[in-house]
Amino acid sequence: MTYFAFPLLAVLIWSGNMVVTKMAAGVIAPFTIGFYRWVIAGAALTPFLLGPVWRARASILPHLGKLAILSMLGMAIFQSLAYLAAASTTATNMGFITALVPLLTIGVGAVVLRERPRAQALLGGLLSLGGISILVSHGDPASLLSTGVNRGDLMMFVAALGYALYGVLLRKWALPIPPWHSLYIQVLVVILLQLPPFLLTPISPITGENLPVLLYAAILPSLFAPYLWLRAVGLLGPARASIFINLTPVFTVVIAATLLAEPVAGYHLAGGAITLAGVMLAQWRGRERRVTTSSRG
Repeated sequence: MTYFAFPLLAVLIWSGNMVVTKMAAGVIAPFTIGFYRWVIAGAALTPFLLGPVWRARASILPHLGKLAILSMLGMAIFQSLAYLAAASTTATNMGFITALVPLLTIGVGAVVLRERPRAQALLGGLLSLGGISILVSHGDPASLLSTGVNRGDLMMFVAALGYALYGVLLRKWALPIPPWHSLYIQVLVVILLQLPPFLLTPISPITGENLPVLLYAAILPSLFAPYLWLRAVGLLGPARASIFINLTPVFTVVIAATLLAEPVAGYHLAGGAITLAGVMLAQWRGRERRVTTSSRG
């Protein structure tokens, strides 16, 4: 039973980060927190990983380009879009849209890896699409034809799609690099990627109001959650551990309602339940093998 604490805590931290991302929208600029969080994470990892990574540089350098692509997809694009999306959508919606990652991974895998999706995956995809349409339209899917999708919800969907591609490429390339070495290099790369937008956009000063948000983002989802997930996969296996990811929107709704007083309407419950049912159906008896290192925010 104690084994279940590792994936539960990892998912709880990632769910909390959705709420923290929403909280950050009002107190710190998106590219300021996006840059500082990875600088802090990189500084925390450096004493432990700089030496081992430098000694292993001969085996790492041939894969540096692929690591850069992974960093761009899993860290720079995913989290930057999430910070931008938070200005115009709710943490609740962000949590449910992020829950589509396993389903989107199946779709991206069909394109990139030429994996033929099973019938239940296609059915699950249609079911989840219906659930998301109820969610983002506030219970009136027909209104999407006239008003379109909220800008923040759309950005969050693109972020989830980018993260799905991250997972597929990580599995396709199967880089012969230890997970923590891979994570550290990706963190160093994302710092470089985030530097130009950080310098070219207004920089928020660090204050007593936004410092807790920044520290949470830099330490818990960036460092502790990947460690917990590594332990979960090692103890339970990728298939059993992946089941816990489906709890992300549930935890997010509870935390958002508690800390942000976000209302939970009937369409949240209906759309969320249908979305999760579709994701779980798509994963049934053919769950995508999850990667052992996660950079997800």
